[in-house]
Amino acid sequence: MDTIGTDKDSRIERARAALAEKPDGVVEAIATSADVTPAEVLALLADGAAKIVSADLFAEIWQEFGSWGEVLMIVHTQDIVLEVVGSLPAGSEGHGWFNIHGDSPIGGHIRKDRCASIAFIDRAFHGRRSCSIWFMNADGHAMFKLFVRRDAQKELLADQLEKFEALSARLAA
Repeated sequence: MDTIGTDKDSRIERARAALAEKPDGVVEAIATSADVTPAEVLALLADGAAKIVSADLFAEIWQEFGSWGEVLMIVHTQDIVLEVVGSLPAGSEGHGWFNIHGDSPIGGHIRKDRCASIAFIDRAFHGRRSCSIWFMNADGHAMFKLFVRRDAQKELLADQLEKFEALSARLAA
């Protein structure tokens, strides 16, 4: 085996070991410590924890999630974990962007053409079940994530969870 393949194999093994040690840890932290991408960590999750679908479903997923009421959007980079609660406004394509319009704290412009895949994630996070949809770029990083919200007791909202499970089952089939 060549040196590059061996190095990548050792990095994947480091990620696998980190997941074994803390299976509900922060994906980006595991990726950074193992020198792999978050997409490579998602590929190592237990069967069914990450279901990958085509980026061609971007607009359909956005529209569906937009009917769920307030959701949590997270943008996680090396420098910030930005969390915004709001309903997903309608979006439209124009000038090479997916433009978000509406009366919500969630707004802006997304380079939709950079979305390479979409992952439905259903896994424990810090001891609690967490369900989210990650819009992944070709570099193996999440562009942004949309999460099923929690109630005052920190339980997933039942109606959103039901919709998440149904959408994941339908699109990942």
